[in-house]
Amino acid sequence: MLESDHRILGQELDLFHLQEEAPGMVFWHPRGYAMYRALEGAVRAWTVASGFEEVKTPELIRSAIWEQSGHWQNFRQHMFAFSDEGKSAAMKPVNCPGHAQIVKKRSLSHRDLPLRLSEFGIVHRDEPSGVLHGLLRLRQFTQDDGHVFLAEADVEREVARFCSSLYDFYRALGFSDIAVNFATRPAQRAGSDEVWDRAEGALSNAARRAGLVCQVKAGDGAFYGPKLEFELGDRLGRRWQCGTIQLDFVLPERFELSYDDSSGVRARPAMLHRAMVGSLERFLGILLEHHEGRVPAWLAPEQVRVLPVHPEQRLYADEVAGRLREHGVRAALDASNETLSRRVAEAHALRVPLLWVVGAREMAARSVTERSQSDERRAVPLLDAIGRARLVCAAPVASQEGGGAARGAAVD
Repeated sequence: MLESDHRILGQELDLFHLQEEAPGMVFWHPRGYAMYRALEGAVRAWTVASGFEEVKTPELIRSAIWEQSGHWQNFRQHMFAFSDEGKSAAMKPVNCPGHAQIVKKRSLSHRDLPLRLSEFGIVHRDEPSGVLHGLLRLRQFTQDDGHVFLAEADVEREVARFCSSLYDFYRALGFSDIAVNFATRPAQRAGSDEVWDRAEGALSNAARRAGLVCQVKAGDGAFYGPKLEFELGDRLGRRWQCGTIQLDFVLPERFELSYDDSSGVRARPAMLHRAMVGSLERFLGILLEHHEGRVPAWLAPEQVRVLPVHPEQRLYADEVAGRLREHGVRAALDASNETLSRRVAEAHALRVPLLWVVGAREMAARSVTERSQSDERRAVPLLDAIGRARLVCAAPVASQEGGGAARGAAVD
């Protein structure tokens, strides 16, 4: 277990560190931040393909908004609160009230719906120090948050659409064991029983339409609505709750959101809260442990390392690494004075997916020699090797319909 602990891997692979002067907050090193950005980029591409528009909202918001949303009454113990010019304020623990403010500024009609807004929102939650645990439990983290404002009649279709895309995304990351929970109304909640009956009924029908078999988690819903929780099983048999989609009739009412329906009458939209990974930081911790640090090549901080055998091949090795970078591959050159075997061992220890050695023969032939973890060697023409690297290192991309992972690369 220790060798797969993401905190140990974070040190061994030079990814990140945490320290007591900033409890529950991450210091990302260049290699770790490259991995973070790769995950963020993949989620962003998937989200854009699903029709979302990206927004950015403030991190510090005065309490009037939190009182209106209900977070001040139901989530206050988890919020970092301050006095701002004599008025109470708090660092945002969630992004949904900010997105509601954007919707309030727009004059919506039924033709604008579904309106899909997304944000990589930095949030803060006042977690006790005793529960903090590496990347898996933080005080500051980034949510891949999204909110869909839509007519109630479109809820089932939108939920089914999200679920189809989400399963494809998880499989692209090496997870095939996926379970779904249906979290129902908690004891402390906003909204009437009638509103909750409607919300739970609609979300249950949507899950059924999506072909999901759900385990009921009574009382585990958000204070404003029921939710579907997607649990991933890792290689050690542990289960991690990651993606969610929640149906909310409460916040649109509290923020007085409305749109013109097809007959010109003002109507109240429904609101879906959805996330693919939940917290980028936590999801990276899960991935590191699931893959024992050997993450999929598209996510690796360094995807190809080029090693010249002798200084005479340094210029050619530089060219090879440069060509890879031109094609968007994260490549590094190791031309240090260490022996070739030592440099190979170091690259393997850092879990670099592709290792290319170039000597006099490779330089003359305009090729590279690929070396695997088991030290198998294969000579490959440079253009073919670059094409393969681009294919292996390409992030999964969703189709325009919101589902189906695709890859592809061409070399010139």
